[in-house]
Amino acid sequence: MENPDYEDYRLKMNKLGAARDPFIFIIDFEMKMPVVLRLEEAAEKGIYFTFDNLNNINNHSVTKKEFTFNKFPVSFKVYKKSFYKVLEQIRKGNSFLTNLTFPTSITTTLSLNEIFILSKAPYKLLFKDLFVVFSPELFVEIRNGKISSYPMKGTIDASIPEAESKILNDLKETAEHHTIVDMIRSDISSVSTNVKVEKFRFLNSVKTHSKTLLQVSSEITGELPENYLDHLGDIFSKLLPAGSICGAPKKKTLEIIHDSETYERGYYTGVFGFFDGEELRSAVMIRFIEKIGSEFLFKSGGGITSSSDPEKEYQELIDKVYVPIH
Repeated sequence: MENPDYEDYRLKMNKLGAARDPFIFIIDFEMKMPVVLRLEEAAEKGIYFTFDNLNNINNHSVTKKEFTFNKFPVSFKVYKKSFYKVLEQIRKGNSFLTNLTFPTSITTTLSLNEIFILSKAPYKLLFKDLFVVFSPELFVEIRNGKISSYPMKGTIDASIPEAESKILNDLKETAEHHTIVDMIRSDISSVSTNVKVEKFRFLNSVKTHSKTLLQVSSEITGELPENYLDHLGDIFSKLLPAGSICGAPKKKTLEIIHDSETYERGYYTGVFGFFDGEELRSAVMIRFIEKIGSEFLFKSGGGITSSSDPEKEYQELIDKVYVPIH
């Protein structure tokens, strides 16, 4: 990596992993502002996380209450302009799949801390009073010499008649998922051997404050070399950014994203994770709310292919703006 700060943090992950010293890491989309902290330092700096039943919250609690949540997405006209920029690049053969995202202005009576505590999600992060993540998507986990990745691609409102059948039999969604699985399999092959797709296109259910969504995932595994704990930073430097939130081929698609999106993603669609001294788990930073001054921005998006319909993609972007509090 050319970024000297990233090089420092890559080496720090290697060092802490080799020492079996627990740590948390937070790596932004462009890998310009990575953070690696020993576990005991995180809470002192206002950084809290949850990985299923593992967390550093301690007595961090709030009382559940009635709340408002309103969203004000960009206009369809603005969205279409970027959508067709991406589509033009896809039709030229420069990308098979590009993840296009936008910020949505929201108003809510909830604080970032309340959203962090009350959200029902397996992977959560509160980064000071700057942003909160309540992600449903595991990136990679490393345990007992095995690396596993769970790319998530494909979302549908569960209330739609025959939603499960529709999402699993949708040709566009299936092609999109194939593309991401192929790319993640290639990424995993760069750090491991005996790479396999263990499960292909299974469904997860995610409850939001207003509806239930179905999301499609796959599981890909590989076997790591014996000294893998000495090289955790090296492993992540080869895997990032996460394929499910950029597209394929990765390098050219990142250029298209930069040219087509109207804002800086920052930590959104980056990766955060936790190493407990033996095992490592990480999640993709999607379902992301950032506080800028007194304004809240919810960043969301979806994958664009040659067969994408702009109205459906625009609606998916809006559907993903929610809090999983129920």
